[in-house]
Amino acid sequence: MHRILIVEDEDGAASQLQAAIERYGQAHEETFLVARLKSAVGLDDAADVDLLFMDIDLPGGNGLDAAIELRKRNRSTVLVFVTNLAQYAVRGYAAEALDFIVKPFSYGDFALRMDRAMGVLHRCAGRSITVASHGETHIFAASDLICIEVRGHNVEYRLADGQTFLARASLSASEETLGGSPFLRVSSGCVINMGHVRGVNGVEVTLTGGSTVWISRANKRRCLEEISRYLGAGA
Repeated sequence: MHRILIVEDEDGAASQLQAAIERYGQAHEETFLVARLKSAVGLDDAADVDLLFMDIDLPGGNGLDAAIELRKRNRSTVLVFVTNLAQYAVRGYAAEALDFIVKPFSYGDFALRMDRAMGVLHRCAGRSITVASHGETHIFAASDLICIEVRGHNVEYRLADGQTFLARASLSASEETLGGSPFLRVSSGCVINMGHVRGVNGVEVTLTGGSTVWISRANKRRCLEEISRYLGAGA
C-alpha cells in the first residue's frame, strides 16, 4: 500500500485527482491510501506520505513555498505539482519536484506522470543497507541513500535525511554491496543513487538536497545514457 496526500483547495479538482488515482490503482493492481488537505497547513504531518500531489495556488499561501519548507524536513516523499500555473514549473525544482501536471488534465496525461512516480517508489522498495561506522552498525533503506563518496581511506554514505556515515572500505567493495541499479558509478570516487538525481547539466549532476557530483570523462557517455534511461522509464 502506498500513502498519497492531495493538497488541493478546490473540491472539483481534488475529486478529479482522487478518481484518477483510483482508476490507476485498479488498472495496475495497486492499493492507495489517499488523504486530502485543503491548504498547506498540516504538511508537518506528511513525513509518512509516499507521494504528494500539491497545488501551487492555495488559500493563505503558496504551495511551492510550502513544498520548499517541507523539503527541509522531508527529502524522501515523491512530489508532483498539480497546477494551472505552468510558469512555476522551473521554480518547482527548488522543491525537488519529480513532475508537474497542468490543469485541466486528461487521465492519459495523469497516468504517464503516475507511471514515473510509481517507478521511483518501486525502486529500492524493501531493500536495506548495513554499514559499520565507528564501532556502530547502521541499517537504513536503500532508497534513502543519495550517494557514496571517497573520503581519504574511507567512504562516506550520505542519506536523504542529512545523516552521513564513514566506513573503512574501498568504493569498489561498497559498490558491490549495492546490487546494481539504481546505483551508478559516475567516477573513481563516487557512486550515486539515480533515484535522487534532480538535474543533469553536462557532466554536473545535482542530487537531492542540492549537492552536486561530477561524471568523469571516461564514464560520461555510459552514465548519461544510464541516467536518461532510468529517469525516463516512467516518463
